[in-house]
Formats: sequence, C-alpha cells, structure tokens
Amino acid sequence: VGYDMTRLAAQRCFDAAGLKPSDVDVIELHDCFSANELITYEALGLCSEGKAGELIDRGDNTYGGKWVINPSGGLISKGHPLGAT
Repeated sequence: VGYDMTRLAAQRCFDAAGLKPSDVDVIELHDCFSANELITYEALGLCSEGKAGELIDRGDNTYGGKWVINPSGGLISKGHPLGAT
C-alpha cells in the first residue's frame, strides 16, 4: 500500500519546506480504497499509527476539522478511473 514510501516522502517534503502536517489546510490524496486513505493519514503524519479512525470520528478530515481531505471527492467518487490513477 506504500505506507513506508509515503511516510518517507512526506517527511522529506515537510522538512524541505520547513512545515509540519498542522501547517497544511487542504489535502488531496490517493484514496483508491477507504483502507488506503486511512493508512495514508497515518503515513502523512496527520495522526499516530492506528489512530486514523479516531481522526475521522473527531471530524478532523473534513470541513470544520483540522484538514479538508479530498474536497474533490477523491478517486472513490469518480469510480477510481485508471487515467486519474
């Protein structure tokens, strides 16, 4: 699912930009499957490992929360088209 790759890339990007996850407002991510979206929340450092469900329960992943994630509706809303992937 790319957890390690995503974690490393996110750490490098945040370090290079001098930012941290709390500095970001809107996130578009690959949500080919709902489980992959949760794993990506953790890999990006939005929450600790195993805590993505709690992040969602608090509403931190939508309007009024800490981040607006996939305001486009994500790939799931588009039927996961191959061109978008």
